[in-house]
Amino acid sequence: MIFFPAIDLKDGHCVRLLRGEMDAATVFNDNPASQAVKFESEGCKWLHLVDLNGAFEGRPVNGSAVDAILQAISIPVELGGGIRDRETIAMWLDKGVARIILGTVAVRDPVLVRDACRAYPSQVALGIDAKDGYVAVEGWAETAEITALDLARQFEDAGAAALIYTDIARDGAMQGPNIDATLALADAVSIPVILSGGVSSIADLVAVKEAAGGRLEGVISGRAVYDGYIDVAAATALLAGGT
Repeated sequence: MIFFPAIDLKDGHCVRLLRGEMDAATVFNDNPASQAVKFESEGCKWLHLVDLNGAFEGRPVNGSAVDAILQAISIPVELGGGIRDRETIAMWLDKGVARIILGTVAVRDPVLVRDACRAYPSQVALGIDAKDGYVAVEGWAETAEITALDLARQFEDAGAAALIYTDIARDGAMQGPNIDATLALADAVSIPVILSGGVSSIADLVAVKEAAGGRLEGVISGRAVYDGYIDVAAATALLAGGT
């Protein structure tokens, strides 16, 4: 499995939210590019980026911060937030983003998602964020009338590179991940699934690894890394198979 340290971008800063609330943001670094360099130096193999402002506004907002990160590191980056049309998808991939994450648009415009998966094989991931089992959209400000499982099944044959599943109730709360729901989703579809939300310690990562038994592609963590509860090098080695 891959360990993905997360950089969430708000107003040009590296922040973490509590359960997706923009007014509950904690700034961890004023220089996201330096944070990305630090993560790379600690041995991570991928970086997870989210343009939080973009997720709410439906368009890229923290583009300069993303550009700086892409120029500063050599490891692959996946990016979500405010990517709602073909032009934005092409722009980010042309700039060097390895994989873009489509969330709200998967509900609003599934045809676009399917077209993107065909046009950019291995470079399009689905972001499914769940609140009480139902999909949250527009930066988690709204809840759609479809379950996470039903939405995932709609794209079973689309060719998505990965599916990133976030339990919003756990995100940033340091209360442990929703392993059962994530594995239920992984068992229901053939798309590789990445767990996100609530991972708060190395013990959580051990629990995920043992329960998953190879069924997950990776794990994303943010706040626990910044608060010092998870060491990036140790997490990367653990999930990759080391000790």
